[in-house]
Amino acid sequence: MIVNSVAAIPSPSECLWLDDLSTAVLVTDEHLKLLAINSAAEVLLGLSRERVVGGQLGHWLRLDRNLVSQVQQVLRMDQPVTLRGRALRPLRGAEFLADLVISPLRDDDSLGRLLLELTAVDRQQRISRDDQLRQQQAISRAVTRGLAHEIKNPLGGLRGAAQLLASEVTDPALRDYTRIIIREADRLRSLVDRMLGPSSLPRREPVNVHEVLEHVRGLVSVQLPLGLRISGNYDPSIPEVMADRDMLVQALLNLVQNAIQALGDHGEIQLMSRILRQYTISGKRHRLVARLRVRDNGPGIPEEIRERIFFPMVTGRAAGTGLGLPIAQSLMQLNNGLVECNSRPGRTDFDVLLPLEGES
Repeated sequence: MIVNSVAAIPSPSECLWLDDLSTAVLVTDEHLKLLAINSAAEVLLGLSRERVVGGQLGHWLRLDRNLVSQVQQVLRMDQPVTLRGRALRPLRGAEFLADLVISPLRDDDSLGRLLLELTAVDRQQRISRDDQLRQQQAISRAVTRGLAHEIKNPLGGLRGAAQLLASEVTDPALRDYTRIIIREADRLRSLVDRMLGPSSLPRREPVNVHEVLEHVRGLVSVQLPLGLRISGNYDPSIPEVMADRDMLVQALLNLVQNAIQALGDHGEIQLMSRILRQYTISGKRHRLVARLRVRDNGPGIPEEIRERIFFPMVTGRAAGTGLGLPIAQSLMQLNNGLVECNSRPGRTDFDVLLPLEGES
């Protein structure tokens, strides 16, 4: 808990320090009129402080009678209350589960004020899931690299032997066989190289994410079926990010091509950009994060593979290699970022998350 029952708080105009907290914090008076909210609360509730401060908490965040009575009890008893796993619904947004700590604020100037701390349970689950996924991927990459090197050594010998054999035989039919062996050996070597992922460290520099998104959109537009369209919806206020441009292009291209393959001949892909505040990537909280989203309205990812789509060779398509998503994830992790996925029938979102430098 951040603030206890005897804690004091500055005046609302001095509440900017709350923005340094990863927990969503709201301050109200005894009538539940909002006096201040922090950046994490803006993100969690999908509301801006300029719009909500001065309004009633119950208007922007729907409160059931039980919760209202517990808030009143905090004021009456002057003791904090902790509530676990409560369902909350913002005025504009989906319902979510959260743990709440409601604390009275006491000093000469803040009698009757309340501080509400909200921690989204699903956010904690996401962070835990990301940590687990990162560990599993590290193990998977180590196994894959070991296996790939074991394959490449005999594969090189096989190709060399086929080349020597081709130089010795005179029968055209036999030479065709050796060419097949060499071609398939090259194909397998290329597949193994892709499994190993990027072989160089990123060259990070300031990158305009919208230029990259439009570049990717231009690359794929020329090959789209007539019944499939791709559009952009960007936040122009996003500054440049520090990233390897080529790696970012490749990661987004993999995600867009994945969406195209999922849609087939009909559907829509949207490329979007937004700013996230107080967001955790790979165990580290960032005050500002750029989110680049690839959304499609296809059938969604089969439930049985949703938790494994970033592992090599996992695919829901008969002709898929299962390498596009793991490579995209690996490329973004090299740039201190992350790729996340949320999918259901009719809507699949792949989010590329990149921290903004100098934001903390």
